[in-house]
Amino acid sequence: MKIAITGKGGVGKTTVTALWGAALAAEGRDVLLIDADPDANLGSALGVPAERLPRPLVALKDLIQERTGADPDQVGQYFRLNPHVADLPDAYRVEAGGMHLLVLGGIRGGGKGCACPQGAFLKAMLRHLMLERREALLVDMEAGLEFLGRASVLGTDALVIVVEPGRRSLETAAGIARMGREIGIKRFGAVLNKVTESAQVETIRRGLPEGVELVGSVPYSPALARADLEGRSVLGVDGKAESALAEARQKMESLIGAEAPARG
Repeated sequence: MKIAITGKGGVGKTTVTALWGAALAAEGRDVLLIDADPDANLGSALGVPAERLPRPLVALKDLIQERTGADPDQVGQYFRLNPHVADLPDAYRVEAGGMHLLVLGGIRGGGKGCACPQGAFLKAMLRHLMLERREALLVDMEAGLEFLGRASVLGTDALVIVVEPGRRSLETAAGIARMGREIGIKRFGAVLNKVTESAQVETIRRGLPEGVELVGSVPYSPALARADLEGRSVLGVDGKAESALAEARQKMESLIGAEAPARG
């Protein structure tokens, strides 16, 4: 199972990624979590101490230059569009609560989506992770899908959009779904987070873009919000939220119709 998880800032996609990953690991699956957000904080959500967290791969300029043949700080250069990256996930991943975490990071700033060594490096890495790795793979992404790309989408089972009760969240979901279809994604799911009233669930369900199925809803959790505010692990903080997310994941997997490989 390989899922990209996205949504507008603050909706809780990192929390969803962490708790889904922990549940998969508890079932005995090999799990690789990918932090592909410029604001990389999946590690803290998993409880990885700051001193154990590696720098995002996109920040390792010497490595990018070695693999792409171009200086990331220079413009107007030729660079390899398909750099070799197959050895990097095992070299740079860290253990996190029975899972593995790989911090890619993302490129900040407008106009940096494609034509640069960093962009080529990130696309090659995601393509390798989606097409060639055998673990259950969850990718915590930013709202944009620039680095997913048409090549890596071939290995993506689904795109999951985390939303919260609110019109702006639905507008972001519509934009994400549109971009996803443009690059060939076929399956979409949505997780509604931070529910405070039961009526919100049906309102959001009706407001989701066509083809995006609401697979679950999670009640607002003060405990999770407090853990996020304090930069603590979200694992084991709120059993009710974890149960709701477990149901959502099971429904998403049933939509995908495929199981992740077991360990060993």
